[in-house]
Amino acid sequence: MNLKRVVVTGIGALTPIGNTAEEFWNGLANGVSGAAPITKFDASLFKTQFACEVKNLDVEQFIDRKEARKMDPFTQYAMISVEEAVVDSGLDLEKIDKSRAGVIWGTGIGGLRTFQDEVTAFSSGDGVPRYNPFFIPKMIADISAGYLSIKYGFRGPNFVTVSACASATNALIDAFTYIRMGKADIFISGGSEAAVTEAGVGGFNAMKALSQRNESPETASRPFDKDRDGFVLGEGAGALILEEYEHAKERGAKIYAELVGGGMTADAHHITAPHPEGLGASSVMKIALEDANLKPEDIDYINVHGTSTPLGDVGEIKAIQKIFGEHAYNLNISSTKSMTGHLLGAAGAIEAIACIFAMNKGIVPPTINHFTDDEAFDPRLNLTFNKAQKKEINYALSNTFGFGGHNCSVIFKKYN
Repeated sequence: MNLKRVVVTGIGALTPIGNTAEEFWNGLANGVSGAAPITKFDASLFKTQFACEVKNLDVEQFIDRKEARKMDPFTQYAMISVEEAVVDSGLDLEKIDKSRAGVIWGTGIGGLRTFQDEVTAFSSGDGVPRYNPFFIPKMIADISAGYLSIKYGFRGPNFVTVSACASATNALIDAFTYIRMGKADIFISGGSEAAVTEAGVGGFNAMKALSQRNESPETASRPFDKDRDGFVLGEGAGALILEEYEHAKERGAKIYAELVGGGMTADAHHITAPHPEGLGASSVMKIALEDANLKPEDIDYINVHGTSTPLGDVGEIKAIQKIFGEHAYNLNISSTKSMTGHLLGAAGAIEAIACIFAMNKGIVPPTINHFTDDEAFDPRLNLTFNKAQKKEINYALSNTFGFGGHNCSVIFKKYN
């Protein structure tokens, strides 16, 4: 069949290094770390006492107080980032066919704060079940897409993808597929997460997944560094307006980039550990390249999953070298998680936005916090350590991988 072209016409971001898309990019380009001691609860008894939190956010500037109380923070973050993206897109909501406009959102966990608070209140009470009537609708992962469709009146496909840290990229690929197959004209897509809670930090600590560099939070997320000791938990949201190319052109929309390919695979290996040889990671990049009808030599920049874990970083680089061969040495590779921390189910959305900005600005954001080389990584690779680098980028690939062995890759093309 004749597949439609899909373009990005609006972006919005709420991140630990900036509360708008432009602020987010400025933080990336300048190598700013979003990590700091946790302020959302007393973390003094936790093994990890820091995170990459959203900062200086007054939710009531964006959402009516009464409505905000009905939402978990992950939904609030979604609403705020999407509002920026919709305004940025210039969509006239009175003129579009809303039956052909949908919402596909991503989150790895959903309403963790709500679940924790409600269960804690019950367990510390007198045993009589007193639950907030909004407990369930605040907690469930799909409610974010529901709220968004209600706000904008989008009556097309509406759901949330849950594939751990691959969730937002999974959502983008699903929206991309619906549009290219002619089943919709416009999608709100992206992801949000708000897991900086006692349960979130405690749970990841129990898995030994988080960095415990409490004496120096801002240097704790150090992908590819020999002394990396785990990821830094982040929170926030990223939103993209995906639109069928002719639809966007007809209304005179500005176009940031074209989404040209995507891939999804499974490691089928372990519930939390990546495949040691990067088997799923290499196959998902191969599928994405084939889907985009590109050769490995066409890619200029890879925004890697790069979480700063001992095993994950190695497996991903092995996968890149397997797929890209000698061209791997011509690539710029970087992990923006070194600055934002790991936004879990929202990571793929903000990293897609990072790729789009990198193409349009001609700047590769750095992998900060590199202090000691690790012999596990080929020194000929350009991992864009510590400082941004200028580069003409025509195609950028973004990887996201999740617990359960979920792998997603997307490829963006610079729009001329």
